[in-house]
Amino acid sequence: MKKKLTDSETRAWVGFVKAQQTVLEKLDDDLKKHGYPPMSWYDVLLELEKTREGRIRQNELGQLILLSKYNVSRLLDRLEKEGLIKREPCKEDTRGVFAVITAKGKKLRNRMWPVYYESIKEHFLSRFSEKELGQMIKFNDKIVKFAITRFDNR
Repeated sequence: MKKKLTDSETRAWVGFVKAQQTVLEKLDDDLKKHGYPPMSWYDVLLELEKTREGRIRQNELGQLILLSKYNVSRLLDRLEKEGLIKREPCKEDTRGVFAVITAKGKKLRNRMWPVYYESIKEHFLSRFSEKELGQMIKFNDKIVKFAITRFDNR
């Protein structure tokens, strides 16, 4: 039996994916116009900076950032090459590696923030009322909670 999405299901799914792709492309374009690296770099630097010691295990970082997990190692290689992060071995687990933000990484993230902020406002937040943002938060939480629950129960 061939399964088919309804028109509403198709429009909701395609719209969700296109909206995400479009906004992320606009954010990257704006960063590039100002001479900055892509949003994925900002995302990693932010997550590292948010930690207490400016460091996190590489595998944990992959769960926090907006990038596909299989690209994390390659991205960290580029950030390390640019001197924005360094890697340190985990003393408790010889297989583990910490990604650590450097002073240069902190400076870059801070310089990128105003462009990133304005881009988020322009291409995303300015399009919605507070009520709509509240609804979106509920929808997103529902999607993420279900996806995590399904993944954890495998």
